[in-house]
Amino acid sequence: CGGSASGKTTVATRIIEALDVPWVVLLSMDSFYKVLDEGQQALAARSDYNFDHPDAFDFELLISVLRKLKKGKSVKVPVYDFTTHSRRREWKTVYGANVIVFEGILAFANKELLKLLDMKVFVDTDSDIRLVRRLQRDIMERGRDIVGVIKQYHKFVKPAFEQYIEPSVQVADIVVPRGGENSVALDLIVQHVHSQLEKRVALTTALCCRAALASAHQGQPLPATLSVLENTPQVRGMHTIIRNKDTTRDEFIFYSKRLMRLLIEHALSFLPLKSVTVETPQGTTYEGKRFHRQRITGVSILRAGETMEQALTAVCKDIRLGKILIQTNHDTGEPELHYLRLPKEISEDYVILMDSTVSTGAAAMMAVRVLLDHDVPEERIFLLSLLMAEMGVHSVAYAFPRVRIITTAVDKRINEEFHIIPGIGNFGDRYFGTDAPPACTDSEAVDC
Repeated sequence: CGGSASGKTTVATRIIEALDVPWVVLLSMDSFYKVLDEGQQALAARSDYNFDHPDAFDFELLISVLRKLKKGKSVKVPVYDFTTHSRRREWKTVYGANVIVFEGILAFANKELLKLLDMKVFVDTDSDIRLVRRLQRDIMERGRDIVGVIKQYHKFVKPAFEQYIEPSVQVADIVVPRGGENSVALDLIVQHVHSQLEKRVALTTALCCRAALASAHQGQPLPATLSVLENTPQVRGMHTIIRNKDTTRDEFIFYSKRLMRLLIEHALSFLPLKSVTVETPQGTTYEGKRFHRQRITGVSILRAGETMEQALTAVCKDIRLGKILIQTNHDTGEPELHYLRLPKEISEDYVILMDSTVSTGAAAMMAVRVLLDHDVPEERIFLLSLLMAEMGVHSVAYAFPRVRIITTAVDKRINEEFHIIPGIGNFGDRYFGTDAPPACTDSEAVDC
């Protein structure tokens, strides 16, 4: 919380950068301005509408959204256009994350809202500095004129700050003078959040932060939910070929497909089977096994996970397929759900979630969170990947201890860019024959 142009977003961004957590949601109170009627629109056009009063915000929608996010559910967040003083037609889909950072001028103004906040930070910035920043922002970014900005500041912004915002500093846990420039205060906040995350990991009730995992998993045994394909000479030979940077694309595709087929076959052995007796053509009986559930659904994390679909459909007759596209918002660093197509009644199925490689596990964790939001039981989700880093294995296992993790190999290290070492390279680029961009893309972008 803090006054208009106090630097709340800057503080939030600095906290997110220092946290080093693979999945953080930054939620702004500005998204929850109420929809204005024609009369209010006319007032807003003349700078006569009070956007700094509690009545200007849709607290009911805001509280509902925060409650769902804290439960890991998906939410629709409105997108507000400050130029037209209205909500845009498209709404943004957001999922609950490791950490949710919420910022707004009246973040502490509602009692029900306060109950949802685990840590309350007040950004205290000199009023003259806030006025200068507001003038620059509203004129340069929102197309306002200087007369209207000053009029609105003296008529609404300053009185609202004195009446509603400044008194709320009393409920703050930490006050940050000078905003984003106060590195000492920001370090204290980050340390507190890290300590809370570590406590929750110990209880296996929440996700673990990347920085903690990077050191915490060293020397620790791999989780019991992980199953690695037996490292036979055949499997090692195929890995030698696909890991070789000089392997041609045709050979890379051929041997990748062979590994995928073995991985799928291995994964199916973990499905629940029941004993059955069948009669053979010779008139004798055979005691066998049969999958006792009706359906299996395959879900690929686009784009590289889609390469595993052919192997899955070749092994499982009449299997249903779904797709998830997750990419990073380069402005906020958040993984965002861009496309989702899941079969109906997927909650009744065993789901095979497919991605080619998993380094930190951020993309995989968001995909699992999407499936859970569609009521798929955690123990019915199988995460399949050709190659995983130990860090990614531990991330997923700590976050979702009942998800089965299945791969053909686990590499111990990742580099500073969060690429698996020795690794396989950018699987999607090598498989589809596309030129590698300067930074990794698709689901790998979320890991980065």
